[in-house]
Amino acid sequence: MFEAFQVGPFLIWTRVVFLLVGIWMSVEFFLRLARSANLSLQHLRENAWKYLFAFLVGGRLIAILNEYWVYKRELLRLFIVWDGGFSFLGGAIGIALMLWWVTRTYRSTFLQWLDVLLPALTFGLAFSWLGEFAAGHAYGKPTDVFWGVTYDAINVRYTVPIHPVQLYYALFYFILTFVLLVVRKYSGRAGAETLAGIVLASLATFLIESFRGDFSIFVFATKLDFVVLFALFVSLGVFAAVELALSRVGMIVYETVLIAVFGGYLFWRTHVPMATFELRFSQFLAILALLATVVYVLVHRRRYPHL
Repeated sequence: MFEAFQVGPFLIWTRVVFLLVGIWMSVEFFLRLARSANLSLQHLRENAWKYLFAFLVGGRLIAILNEYWVYKRELLRLFIVWDGGFSFLGGAIGIALMLWWVTRTYRSTFLQWLDVLLPALTFGLAFSWLGEFAAGHAYGKPTDVFWGVTYDAINVRYTVPIHPVQLYYALFYFILTFVLLVVRKYSGRAGAETLAGIVLASLATFLIESFRGDFSIFVFATKLDFVVLFALFVSLGVFAAVELALSRVGMIVYETVLIAVFGGYLFWRTHVPMATFELRFSQFLAILALLATVVYVLVHRRRYPHL
């Protein structure tokens, strides 16, 4: 463990160093990819402070959510922004939301921006996870494998060798960045990088999270929940695809049926006992991201067949 090092009177947190390197490298990568895709960077210059604000707020909010039990015990820590609590992924989500808002009236679509944002994100996440490894955050379960690591830190509840989950993630995201560049080279349609990246990242997250040993928010779900969730995203995709062809009355009827069917399921589910299994919240979010991305890319390609 190499959590911090001292330079003169200053204590430098290794996690913060990796985070800053990841931000710098991913920003450079993002700008180069955007230029190569002939996307205008004018709005980035005009709204630079808005993008910075979205990055900082998104990163802080996700970090607080990831360790909500810590901030719940010490509410004043919500305002101590120099405690190192920051999520690179949360910051990227903030940037993505701002991109969607700013570029909604531009000739280039949001999906085209996602195609250049995603490889930059995966590259930065690799450095972020190396920082998590140095800090002993997001650690794994006990293991007997020869590459298990042992932490001597108060924030790690195991004193035996554990899975270096952070290194699994870092290696995966470095490889995924290379894969996305290959996809980018040979793809002919918008959304190829986004679809490949989210699908692979969601599957990897679902797998690697099973080796995590730290505290988390847990979700209890049934197999039927996922069937209904899949049906919900399919129906939303169908609605988005035929929205322009529906009359106002047709749209109201379609929306009413969706709300009635899925709202009725939520009500029925609370009154019928069913066998459940436990998922980490990040695994549940990975499933949602996978379904939402597939629907979004398919609908986008239907609307913009020339892209």
